[in-house]
Amino acid sequence: MVKGIGHVAILVGNLDETIKLYQKLFGATASEVKVIPEQGVKTAMLDIGGDAKLEILEPLPGGNMEKILEKRGEGVHHVCFEVDNVEQALDFLSGNGVSLIDRKVRRGVEGMVAFIHPKSTKGVLVELCQKY
Repeated sequence: MVKGIGHVAILVGNLDETIKLYQKLFGATASEVKVIPEQGVKTAMLDIGGDAKLEILEPLPGGNMEKILEKRGEGVHHVCFEVDNVEQALDFLSGNGVSLIDRKVRRGVEGMVAFIHPKSTKGVLVELCQKY
C-alpha cells in the first residue's frame, strides 16, 4: 500500500521568500509554482537532494488554509505518504476505524490525494498521494 514518504509540507506566509531561503540555505531546487484553488493554496515542490522533498504552501486569501496559518502560524502542515492507489488505501483505512478528512479523492500538486484526520495518527495530518 505505502510506497514511501512523498514529502513534508510546510505552511508559510510567503511562498517566494521561503523558496529563496531554502535555495540559499540548502541548495534546494523548486518546481513551477502552482495554484490549487480547491485546496486554497499556491504551492511549489522543493527538491532538497536524494529523495527528500518539501512542499511549500501559501494560503490563498479568504480560504481555510489562511485561517490555519493565522491560528497556528508557519510550520509543518502535513506528512505525505505515496501510495499505489488512494481509493483502495481509503477503503482499507476506513475499514480499520481510521477517521478520514476526505472520503473522496481530490486533485493535488503531484497526483490524486486524500487526508487522514490527525486524531487517528497521533496528532499528525497525513496526506495520501497517488502520483499522476
